[in-house]
Amino acid sequence: MAKAKEKSNEKREQRLYLNDLKRYKRNGVRIKVDGKECPEAEWYRIFEMGEDGFFYMGDYVGSEDGHLEEIRFDKVYYSDPPPKKEEDDT
Repeated sequence: MAKAKEKSNEKREQRLYLNDLKRYKRNGVRIKVDGKECPEAEWYRIFEMGEDGFFYMGDYVGSEDGHLEEIRFDKVYYSDPPPKKEEDDT
């Protein structure tokens, strides 16, 4: 039961965070995931953790006059990403 409550709290926190991002967007702040502006329907990706150990980290970018200009979410790794598999030439 504790796991279910923990999962429910996690989902609630994610919804609150996404609502905040929507508010920023309405106020002219660009929201980018992997370097591109994407539709709100795809913002859930920022909560993903990849099999190779990546997760998304937000970077809050201000303008020269000190206003928030954009929020960028890029993949980061706890450690070096796993090496890419070389294609087999056989």
